[in-house]
Amino acid sequence: MQFRGASSDSAAELVDQLAEQVRGEPGRAATMADDLVTVAATLRREGSLRRFLTDGSLPAEARTGLASEVFGSSVDSQSLELVTAGTARRWTSAGDLPTAFEHLAVVAAVRSAGDETERLADELFAVSQAVKQQHELRDALSDPVRDVAAKETLVRDVLGSRFLEATVRLVVQAVTSNYRTVTAALEEYQKVAARVHGERVATVRVAKELTDDEARRLEQALQRQYDRPVHLNQVVDPGVIGGVRVEIGDDVIDGTVSSRLAEARRRLAGTAG
Repeated sequence: MQFRGASSDSAAELVDQLAEQVRGEPGRAATMADDLVTVAATLRREGSLRRFLTDGSLPAEARTGLASEVFGSSVDSQSLELVTAGTARRWTSAGDLPTAFEHLAVVAAVRSAGDETERLADELFAVSQAVKQQHELRDALSDPVRDVAAKETLVRDVLGSRFLEATVRLVVQAVTSNYRTVTAALEEYQKVAARVHGERVATVRVAKELTDDEARRLEQALQRQYDRPVHLNQVVDPGVIGGVRVEIGDDVIDGTVSSRLAEARRRLAGTAG
């Protein structure tokens, strides 16, 4: 999630505050995640409220007072503390406030997984791949006619009890998020999970799944290169023929046979010309 100017500082401060509020308390994190989704949705829907709460010309006490009045009876006290802290801060644009609360809801949901954030990251990747590959599921989750409750029921029916509750919560959030697609939201949520766990995410495209030893050696090599732990997502793609393509952040390391063959074809075409 990218913010500019004052919004960047405000969002970072709220993330730190949230981390302190839920430290060692995954149950509280889950409650706050649900509350923050509700707050963000309300601010998206109520333009006049959003503009009032981000109006820097008004006293902070007026903004926080209205936030308490609007949300005090519908969210947990810890959630309200974070919401009022958010309305007391400066924002570059009014739309940044609900976006920040949506992001905080994701962070809270990730922290609700407790010590299982690595499993959470794996499950989010698995769900995003399933949504990409299963057109009927993707269409159902993005259907504007289907209401939020129906989509949540569908998510819970599909994922069942095999997945962490934090995973289910985040998939539901992805369905109603402000991202362009459900898969885009899930990919961003996995990055958040990795950051909370102190890792970076690397997507590895291979012709066949790496063995445990190969994956471990690749993780170690990437960790040395990037100076922090790396979480691998493996995508099996027979089209690469052999070798490995690694995408991590904006970096691409392409050592696949298919890319070398394509380069050879380009060189031959250049020579022929």
